[in-house]
Amino acid sequence: MKNLFSLCIVVCLALSAKVLASIGAVEFDSEQELARYQGLVHELRCPKCQNQNLSDSNSEIAVDLRNQVARMVGEGQSNEQIKEYMVNRYGDFVLYRPPVQSNTLVLWWGPLAMAVVGLAVFLFTVFQRRKLAAAVEGAEQHAVEDYSEEDTTHRGHDPQ
Repeated sequence: MKNLFSLCIVVCLALSAKVLASIGAVEFDSEQELARYQGLVHELRCPKCQNQNLSDSNSEIAVDLRNQVARMVGEGQSNEQIKEYMVNRYGDFVLYRPPVQSNTLVLWWGPLAMAVVGLAVFLFTVFQRRKLAAAVEGAEQHAVEDYSEEDTTHRGHDPQ
C-alpha cells in the first residue's frame, strides 16, 4: 500500500512538472517588451486550437509559437514584422482580426449579410401572416353576412 501511494505521488509530480514546463516563464529586458509580448500572444490565434489565442492554448505548437514571439520581441522586431512572419507561415487564420482583402470579405461582411437575410425572412413571414389573417377575417365576415342575409330571407316565409 505504501508503494502504491509513493508511485501516485511520483506520477503526480512528474505530470505537474510537465505542465509547469509547458507554461514557461518568459523574461524581457523591459516592461514595454513584456507588454508587447502579452499583446501579441493574445492577438494571435493558435493554428491547432481553432478558437484560442496563443496565451490560452497549451498545445505544443502554441508553446513553440509563444517562444518564437518571445524570441522575436527580444530581437527587437516590430509587431508588424512578427505578425507578417506568422501570416506568411500560417495564413490570415492566425490573426484574430484579419485584414480586409478579397479573400477575407466573407469574414467581414458575412455576418451583416446573414442579419439582412434573417430580417428579410422575418418581415416576409410577418407580412404573409398578416395577409393570411386579413383574408381569413374577410372570409369569415363575408360568411357571417351571407348567413345573416340568408337567415332574414327565410324568416319572412312560412315553412308550410
